[in-house]
Amino acid sequence: MSYVDLTNLKTTAKEEDIRELIERAVSLKTASVCIQPCFVKDAVRFSQGRVAVCTVIGFPNGYQTTGTKIYEAKEACDNGASEIDMVININFVKSGRYDEVFDEIRLIAEAVHEKGALLKVIIETCDLTEDEKIRLCRIVSEAKADFIKTSTGFGSAGAKVEDIVLMRDNVSPDVRIKAAGGIRTVDSAREMIGSGASRIGASKLGE
Repeated sequence: MSYVDLTNLKTTAKEEDIRELIERAVSLKTASVCIQPCFVKDAVRFSQGRVAVCTVIGFPNGYQTTGTKIYEAKEACDNGASEIDMVININFVKSGRYDEVFDEIRLIAEAVHEKGALLKVIIETCDLTEDEKIRLCRIVSEAKADFIKTSTGFGSAGAKVEDIVLMRDNVSPDVRIKAAGGIRTVDSAREMIGSGASRIGASKLGE
């Protein structure tokens, strides 16, 4: 469980659900809790430093403007988040506007790092070709993000072992891999870790 970002990103989640998530995360000694931006202040208050607070930016579709995402990321850090999971602009990927995709990740990485937080970049593998995945591995590496992440959990599919292997073979050694989306069993999590993931996003593990 020390690999897990215990997650609740449901649109119907209540404050009490976030409190319960944090207590479960603390008892299981998870890496963090990953929750909605609107609950970051509450989560920090509930956690009292017992577990790291992670939140999502540009979520779940990624097509917000860069300025909006930077503001979101800075505000989340100022509210107490120590880890930021951002969604790339997949529309720009599909349009071949890779320079803008790179610039956005780089700018958000700089903003997050200035706040002392980590940046994970969600590429939503289910929407990408293999060539796009490889290119994004290189872009995320060059933009100096801390992690590359498979999925939002809101797409048509989640983490797959073959994508973890592809990421492992194409990101720089200092970029870690987060597998997320559809990981519901310990065996599935172990398989992802064995393939190269060093962080797991999951809502059901440990229940």
